[in-house]
Amino acid sequence: MHTATADIDHVDRLMDSVESAADANAKAVKNTVLSPRFYTTDFKAMDALDISSVRAEWDVMMKEYEGDNNHDHFQRDAAFADEVRTLMPQLSPEMRQEFLDFLISSLTSEFSGCILYNEIRKNVSNPDIKQLMTYMARDESRHAGFINQSLKDFNLGIDLGSLKRTKAYTFFKPKYIFYATYLSEKIGYARYITIFRQLERHPDKRFHPIFRWFERWCNDEFRHGESFALIMRSQPHLLRGGNRLWIRFFILAVYATMFVRDHTRPLLHEAMGLHSTEYDYTVFRITSDICRQVFPIEVDIDHPVFRQCMDRLLQISLAADRATKQGGLMGRLRRGVCAVQAAWTFGRLYLVPVIEHELPKDIRMDPVW
Repeated sequence: MHTATADIDHVDRLMDSVESAADANAKAVKNTVLSPRFYTTDFKAMDALDISSVRAEWDVMMKEYEGDNNHDHFQRDAAFADEVRTLMPQLSPEMRQEFLDFLISSLTSEFSGCILYNEIRKNVSNPDIKQLMTYMARDESRHAGFINQSLKDFNLGIDLGSLKRTKAYTFFKPKYIFYATYLSEKIGYARYITIFRQLERHPDKRFHPIFRWFERWCNDEFRHGESFALIMRSQPHLLRGGNRLWIRFFILAVYATMFVRDHTRPLLHEAMGLHSTEYDYTVFRITSDICRQVFPIEVDIDHPVFRQCMDRLLQISLAADRATKQGGLMGRLRRGVCAVQAAWTFGRLYLVPVIEHELPKDIRMDPVW
């Protein structure tokens, strides 16, 4: 697959260099359009949720969480340490930076979920929601800690306590939390399983041992998404009327953010034998297939305008990065122009016709990809 994105010179993919633990922590704290954010929500509204209409599926899922099939998974064995010592010196400086960016972004995303779920747990008395959030916070804490151990191999560990205290928080209504977090968990599954399957076929391209953990890891993400699917299906009004517009917005925002961010890491994907654009559309396709369990609409990722707008948003993002580097009055003016262009392009993207379908009777799905 060839798109305009394939012709972008690597020097245009601007990325803050990470050379020290201070750099890594600053990158994790920084809020940008593309970086994972920390969230808070309306705890009283969360406390009032009634999931009785999906009780049978909910109880089965709670037993799965209680079984904790990954309780012994996130352990670094001797082979892990040997691979790190062998493979890491082989990374070029550019590849090292892209991999570090991937680790820091992934850690921030996992820790964001941990904090949100833990705060909901502490601020609700609803036994169903409290139990669910306890399990999900447990999983995300493991994920973040495991990634942090890999950052410490580079002497770049993140101070998670400081990150929790200093990173800005964004307030989202519960329904926005449901849409955004469901998508985040499911697209996280799609991303990790696509990488795992690729490296399963081509083990010679596995340049770091962390990827060997991705299959069972992403099954945690899949189950988290199932939890939010059950919550949304128990609240049918969240999937009707004007809320369909919000669903459309969040799908497009998540896809566009991923597309732009992934194209700042071309060497990472090339090292795995992947092309950033093909990888992203594979992930979009898996995510769209999964989301049919709960969303009555899906975006048409094969529509030519959708693909044109994705490429255009990438070009605008790169131009905005160059304007930021330029600084001064001209830099600010150019960033303003880029913001207008991005809003216009996202508006075009939003108007691409969606695909509608009936929701399935059976809500739960299996991670079969």
